[in-house]
Amino acid sequence: MKVGIVGAGSIAFGMAAFLEREGHKATLWSPSGERTKALAAGEPLVAAGAIDGTFKPAVAASAEELVAGVEVILIALPAYGHKHVFDRIAPHITPAQTVIVSSHASFGALYLSRLLAARGVVVPIIAWGTTLVSGRQTGPAKVQVNTVRQSVDLATVPATRSAEGLATCQSLFGDRFVDRQSLLAIALSNLNPTIHMGIALGNMTRMERGETWGQAENVTPNVGRLLEELDRERLAVAMALGLKVRTIFQHVHLSFGVPMGSASKMHQAMHAIGKGGAGPTTADSRYVTEDVPFGLVPTAKLGRLAGHPAPLHEAGVQLFSAMYGRDFNAENDLLAALDIDSISLSQLQTLCRDGYPHLSS
Repeated sequence: MKVGIVGAGSIAFGMAAFLEREGHKATLWSPSGERTKALAAGEPLVAAGAIDGTFKPAVAASAEELVAGVEVILIALPAYGHKHVFDRIAPHITPAQTVIVSSHASFGALYLSRLLAARGVVVPIIAWGTTLVSGRQTGPAKVQVNTVRQSVDLATVPATRSAEGLATCQSLFGDRFVDRQSLLAIALSNLNPTIHMGIALGNMTRMERGETWGQAENVTPNVGRLLEELDRERLAVAMALGLKVRTIFQHVHLSFGVPMGSASKMHQAMHAIGKGGAGPTTADSRYVTEDVPFGLVPTAKLGRLAGHPAPLHEAGVQLFSAMYGRDFNAENDLLAALDIDSISLSQLQTLCRDGYPHLSS
């Protein structure tokens, strides 16, 4: 299959390597053009770690060029870039195509659904609860892939296209997906914001000083207990909405293959087998600038809508806002564009099932 990848960071590079290894054809598009200069100049993509090899993905110069001729469009960049790229690709998407958001955040699938509905276009929009790969970009055309996840939760909008969405993902990436049947479940399935909140709070001075430090190694017992309490809040919101989502323990076990235990012990086990990763070396990290406004904020909003507030998530938003001197509640452009505060819970549930009706409906 031909897959157009929006993004050119570690996840996008890892996804391109995976697809090319499996015999598919990947094309990368960097909205700024900067991240694909080396590839466009002829350098091969070199992957090491869980995916090892040298690959030659294509490079697109524009959103229109990327979308033209591909069967699947994969969004693989931080959530603070999602609205911008949705605006760029939506005018060119056709009903014959499929969109995958890896990973989904802040009801971005609904925003894209609304853009397409205005054109009378409906496509399967597949939201993943996490990324298929994790890793770090190590050069202009190099990526270290730490892991390829064995299980990824997904949901498709509209839900009537769910079987089609699951089949597309299986064809591209293998039998590793769990269809949660609800975009609301996926909205509460991404563990990165809560895990990164605890890691960043516990290691902020390391980030600010630009130190080199092991990420999983520094999920100490106190940090681990915070992660578990945050997880309990998230699970309680899901339960209040009648949704089933995986626990932090299941997530770490399925992602990294370590035995079940406390959050701290599981992260220490990751470190022991060389899957612990390196912590951020700057305070200007997506662990905060992406995960707070696009992860903690929507979870807190869902808690309030469900009548089951998430005070630790709320506190996280306020703490980071105070630390950074900015209002992270106001930095989520997707929620603002959807005017999420004016949408009732029942309306949101309907939109998460059906998407936005197109103009002829």
